[in-house]
Amino acid sequence: MKKVDEIIYDALRADADIMEATGGRIVSTCFEIPPTEDDNTPIPYIIIADDGFQNQQTTKDNVWEAVEDQVQVSVEIAAASPGEVDELLRKVRRAVEQYVVQMYEQGEDTPELVSLSSDGKAWDWEKPCYFTHLTYQCIIKADTEDE
Repeated sequence: MKKVDEIIYDALRADADIMEATGGRIVSTCFEIPPTEDDNTPIPYIIIADDGFQNQQTTKDNVWEAVEDQVQVSVEIAAASPGEVDELLRKVRRAVEQYVVQMYEQGEDTPELVSLSSDGKAWDWEKPCYFTHLTYQCIIKADTEDE
């Protein structure tokens, strides 16, 4: 099974509206800017980050690790205005949902969505830009087997 952050990344990169709106500035983890350069990544942009996991111990029968992990992935959306952040947020949610549904319909393993939340909009005066974080919490099969 693909990792959840990879699924979200692929979903956003496959969406023509989001690619056009961000100028293709969709990355995993960070924009790699050398420390000798200023971070002047143009807005709008989207950063997808794997925020870790917690193994789901559900029964006393699990000797060591359970077969499922609860993973957390954040999606940072930055733009020039609050309205632009809202519009990108709607597009991101729709693109991820449609992509996962398509995976399911094709018989692929899909994550189980536990919750989706946002921390609201904020202002970054150093950039300057408005931004928000979407947080996806999902249950997936534990990644303990060699492929």
